[in-house]
Amino acid sequence: MQDSLSKLLDVERLDSNLYRSRAHVENYRKVLFGGQVLGQALMAAARTVEDRLPHSLHAYFLRPGSSEMPVIYDVDRIRDGGSFTTRRVVAQQNGKAIFNMSASFHIEEPGFDHQAEMPTEGVKQPETLKNTQQLAEEAGMNGAAQNQRRYMVDFRPVDPMSYFDNAVREPRCLFWFKVDSKLSDSPIEHRSALCYASDMALLGTALQPHPISLFDPHLMPASLDHAMWFHRPFRADDWLLYVTDSPSASGARGYCRGQIFSRDGRLVASTTQEGLIRQIKD
Repeated sequence: MQDSLSKLLDVERLDSNLYRSRAHVENYRKVLFGGQVLGQALMAAARTVEDRLPHSLHAYFLRPGSSEMPVIYDVDRIRDGGSFTTRRVVAQQNGKAIFNMSASFHIEEPGFDHQAEMPTEGVKQPETLKNTQQLAEEAGMNGAAQNQRRYMVDFRPVDPMSYFDNAVREPRCLFWFKVDSKLSDSPIEHRSALCYASDMALLGTALQPHPISLFDPHLMPASLDHAMWFHRPFRADDWLLYVTDSPSASGARGYCRGQIFSRDGRLVASTTQEGLIRQIKD
């Protein structure tokens, strides 16, 4: 297990536009965590860009990756414009693409400003809530699948029962979260860390209206694609509120959306994802 998310997200430069992961999240299934690939891919793309920050990314998970070998990130410098820069990243293992991503970077400039309001009614503060590791242990779910420590992110559901149980609910969830360890002051590191954390808990929202949990052994969950937009500055090692909903599930796929707010109510990022939620028959 890594002792910090900062070390996990770091990528090694092999050659011009070519990078390699240094570490991985431990996984009992030996499958790469999608958020890790998202965060490392953005970090690799950012290493080829100067004087601007990523404002959006669109990614596809093509094949399951192995958590037992490094990932190679090949960055294509699509465009360097006056205001916007575009990068394409292909992640590979064993000579095959497992992931691709397009990321856009933008100079800082003034403009119009408005945002959605952060929900506050009934939202308890994170210090009063238990994290997912504590909830799993209290529920007697102590297996490898429920070991949340390996993710290095403190996730705290506002509704403690929404994460592990299989009760039918409205397809909407709220989580407080922050990176466990202190990050540097680099905005790229915080945006990469947010990519990493944004893949946690999002897909489970699509299961809320159905009597099944994301941890059910008869469920095959997997991220299929992921998009993210960064709106305002933030720190991923400060508390953030993740507000998710799922407008639709069909064809063994669930579609989810997320808004991420800083503790003082600023909308700092938005995300969408479609994932596989396939039931496995005995």
